[in-house]
Amino acid sequence: QVQLVESGGGLVQAGGSLRLSCAPSGTIFSANAMRWYRQAPGKQRELVAGITRGGSTNYADSVKGRFTISRDNAKNTVYLQMNSLKPEDTAVYSCNADLTDVRFGTVKNSWGQGTQVTVSS
Repeated sequence: QVQLVESGGGLVQAGGSLRLSCAPSGTIFSANAMRWYRQAPGKQRELVAGITRGGSTNYADSVKGRFTISRDNAKNTVYLQMNSLKPEDTAVYSCNADLTDVRFGTVKNSWGQGTQVTVSS
């Protein structure tokens, strides 16, 4: 089973920064579109940012100008740089990606386990 492995969550004060990383475990998968979602307690999961393999990006209005999604295709890794963090950014952040199995050419949508981001006021 494909697994996306995330890192970089934690506790930070308002106004601070964090950088999340995500990559598939193993080397038989090539990442196509990659995305970050978040879910706060009592709220629905929302798309935070997405990036295509070619580098086109999209962001939720609530994070535009503060968050930056980027990727390293050679490392199959996606990053989320989060600046000027606010308490309302507190949530579990999960990575999602469309992964191509390079052995068979099949595509599978996969999720990471999630990483907690807590912003204190």
